[in-house]
Amino acid sequence: MADGKFDERLAYIAEAARAVLGAEPQKISTPGGKSRSSMRLHYPDRTVIATLRANFRRTHLEAYVLEQLAPHCDDIPRVLGVHDDVLFQSDTGETRLSTEIIEHDPEDQLELAAEACAAIFRIQAAARKTRLHEMLPHLGANRDWIANFVGSVDALEPYSMGVPGSFDFSAVASFVERAGVQFLKWDCRAGNAAIGADGFVRWFDFEYAGLRHGAEDFAWLIGDETWPIAPDKMADIMIDTFDPDCGHDIADYLEYLSAYIALHCVQRLQLIQKEVRRRGWLSQERVRRLDDAGVHPAFAAQLCRTGAYFSAQCRLTAPLSRNFEAASRAFRAMAEG
Repeated sequence: MADGKFDERLAYIAEAARAVLGAEPQKISTPGGKSRSSMRLHYPDRTVIATLRANFRRTHLEAYVLEQLAPHCDDIPRVLGVHDDVLFQSDTGETRLSTEIIEHDPEDQLELAAEACAAIFRIQAAARKTRLHEMLPHLGANRDWIANFVGSVDALEPYSMGVPGSFDFSAVASFVERAGVQFLKWDCRAGNAAIGADGFVRWFDFEYAGLRHGAEDFAWLIGDETWPIAPDKMADIMIDTFDPDCGHDIADYLEYLSAYIALHCVQRLQLIQKEVRRRGWLSQERVRRLDDAGVHPAFAAQLCRTGAYFSAQCRLTAPLSRNFEAASRAFRAMAEG
């Protein structure tokens, strides 16, 4: 069936490419599906990513961030030009980290995970050499956001006897309420990194960049339900790749990271629950191929396993460990049934 709006979008991007890159592409593909903002433009000698977002301000924010970071690191795409509301950037690679990592044996998986974490630390270090801290929005900075973030632990209740009374909502809210002092890419799920022809891991999609503590980027990766690395192994990787110049003592950093990961896992669980009600369970292959929410019981079980481990690493979130463990058992039984 013809899709008039999509065809118009293709024509618009092709014309913008001619203006910015000097020629229209031979082909335009949509690796993430027609609904995604980014498309791959195919030229005889290269491929280019074109991004047309519904919010043009985010497109220009992304271009600005990438241009500011570019002189200081090679872990990001390069801006090739902007035409009105279309951003053209270098292609970081067709192979997403989320699909590549499951093709490797455990030792190589750990190496890939370490490379991904080291790249995030390098990006944050690069940002400290810029004035982005004067320009970017502060993320998660209002009380309503904090209340929703912490209050979402109610999503664990159906799988256990309720959130323990020892979980202090106010204390946890105060602990995760942090000033915007460090650059964040945000949304560092494994599907937003790719392995290029040179073998390097690079991160893309910087439309939500902003400022906060800094550990949140790693929570997005570790708390990605499709991420196959065991949580204790990821804790070791964080210690090994930690940047001592990030402005935090490592012990304090890891405690905050642990609490934030636990709450982030609850947020992801809420998303999975919502999508199951709307679409039912999906196949693991589809989820990875389309970089979709991890709407599969095995992914939900892995997510809760991660939440159980990291919640236990912080005194304030430790009461949630039993809830995560019960939820993980329930999803594991569902996946095996």
